Amino acid sequence: MKEKTSITLSSDVLAWVDRNAGSKTSRSAFIEGVLRAYFKEKAREALHKRDFELINKHADALNREMEDVLRYQAPFD
Repeated sequence: MKEKTSITLSSDVLAWVDRNAGSKTSRSAFIEGVLRAYFKEKAREALHKRDFELINKHADALNREMEDVLRYQAPFD
């Protein structure tokens, strides 16, 4: 469901929107697409941050496991 809203943009930003939206995309559709991409990226960043924190939290155990696995590998010449 779409909701009608009103925003105020500076003329230079609006000109940028118009140039990038092209003649086949409305301002509203273009701005909605930009916002969706922004929020999708923010969600991806949050997920990566959480993953990074988990890796760091378990880094010592992961490193010990990696060192154990490497002991079973044949020497590399």
